Amino acid sequence: MTYQNTLAFAQRLDEQDTLKEFRSKFLVPRHNGREAIYFCGNSLGLQPVSAQNYINQQFAAWENLAIEGFFKGDDPWLGYHKKLTRTLSGILGAKEPEITVMNSLTVNLHLLMVSFYKPTKKRFKILMEGGAFPSDQYAMESQARFHGFDPREAIVEILPREGEYTLRTEDILQKINEHADELALVLFGGINYFTGQFFDIAAITKAAHNAGAYAGFDLAHAAGNVTLQLHDWDVDFATWCSYKYMNSGPGGVSGIFVHEKHLSDEGLHRFAGWWGYRQDKRFLMAPGFQPDAGAAGWQVSTSPIMLLTLHKAALDIFEEAGGLAPLRKKSDLLTGYLEFVINEINASKNDELFKIITPKNKTERGCQLSIVCKQNARETFNYLTDNGVIGDWREPNVIRLSPVPLYNTFKQVFEVGRVLGASVEKN
Repeated sequence: MTYQNTLAFAQRLDEQDTLKEFRSKFLVPRHNGREAIYFCGNSLGLQPVSAQNYINQQFAAWENLAIEGFFKGDDPWLGYHKKLTRTLSGILGAKEPEITVMNSLTVNLHLLMVSFYKPTKKRFKILMEGGAFPSDQYAMESQARFHGFDPREAIVEILPREGEYTLRTEDILQKINEHADELALVLFGGINYFTGQFFDIAAITKAAHNAGAYAGFDLAHAAGNVTLQLHDWDVDFATWCSYKYMNSGPGGVSGIFVHEKHLSDEGLHRFAGWWGYRQDKRFLMAPGFQPDAGAAGWQVSTSPIMLLTLHKAALDIFEEAGGLAPLRKKSDLLTGYLEFVINEINASKNDELFKIITPKNKTERGCQLSIVCKQNARETFNYLTDNGVIGDWREPNVIRLSPVPLYNTFKQVFEVGRVLGASVEKN
């Protein structure tokens, strides 16, 4: 598509948008009496209009049924988590038995590492992206220590080449090969939170397996954002959060993926709990853990029904929209348009004032663009905020902007460009 940096062009794209009605399904924060331009879905998605109604239905069930709500009513709580797996399987490219919904992301990361980080004296290293989100770093450090290893020796970080911001796939694969004899686990983000780079999960997984290691992924910034094929890519395990691109509320429930080839592997350790016991015999309260079928056997604690309900409210919108494919199509256009208007600002000043460090190749990114502000960075971000543009700040000089296809528009992208351009004159 040939973009134009005009209001008329943006409005024409919005008129042609087959998803335009979905914006009305979300509640948008306001700024000075008007709807803000919310480009921060990479941190927290907007609240679905339906969320309160879904929650009120569960409050009513709690009121009227109390403990019987686990077995009676329209949505018995005992198997409520299973209502989410069909939609999630499409979003994640997984088979339904490979998925369950539980806990929060970092808790799940630890639980999965119990199963898939099995270090020996020879194979004890974990390879990860340098600059991963701190939770991943802390989880891996503590897991290494728990197994008696020095994190400085056990954790191998791969960093971009000097002068570059993102990782080259060939460098990742080479690093895996370099440490092949000592690798126990390759654990990457699906998308790097800082740069917005979408990693080649299939290639990383294949290289990890060739090296004799497991491959796992933190999909916090990927789930609900980019196309995933976890089963076909042969990923061993993954976890994600639901409160970013899946709009399921602050601190929303997480989920896990475990490839079907591992589901019957009795040699995998796991930290067990009653809720993960096989459902058909759970209430016999028998000793000796027998896992439930599929990924559900990794569950530990009783499902948080209110969090699951918020998640279902959001996932039902994904279902109504036709799944991830139409969202990705619009997302590519939205993100491409944002890239275009930012480059137009640079061209008008004959200077790269705003350097986009997210990959230009649309197959290597999702909604997010990370922008290095080369001058007056904090003042520029504050100017955006003061003018009703809600983005995201990362030290020392990066603004993250994420136009989300379910609720952002091309006109909003144009307006963000206009405000960003005005900030140059102001600052």
